[in-house]
Amino acid sequence: MPVKSVAAVHRLRLVSGPEGLSFLLLLVCSVLKRTTSFNAVPVMGMVHGVLFILYLVFLVQAHQARRWEPKRTLLLFVLSVLPTGGFFAERTLAREERGELGAATPAAA
Repeated sequence: MPVKSVAAVHRLRLVSGPEGLSFLLLLVCSVLKRTTSFNAVPVMGMVHGVLFILYLVFLVQAHQARRWEPKRTLLLFVLSVLPTGGFFAERTLAREERGELGAATPAAA
């Protein structure tokens, strides 16, 4: 596997966990905003927005470097918009980095 390809998957993996966590924290902040006087939504919204954009940029780079099938890239995108999907994406990408997945899709993880 070329170094550029490994680096692209590694960057995507490194941002997928924090992106998933920021999404969950944003959801918690949204509930707290409506039930208490605590309002961290503007801050968490910005943090999550930056991490989500990074995830998308790194997803496109990994797609191009690894020449993934569109189906695999679409599944990784869908995981990014699900509240806990970032954690599943991170685990799948870690397995790919270790060479356990090969050409399998994330659904097989």
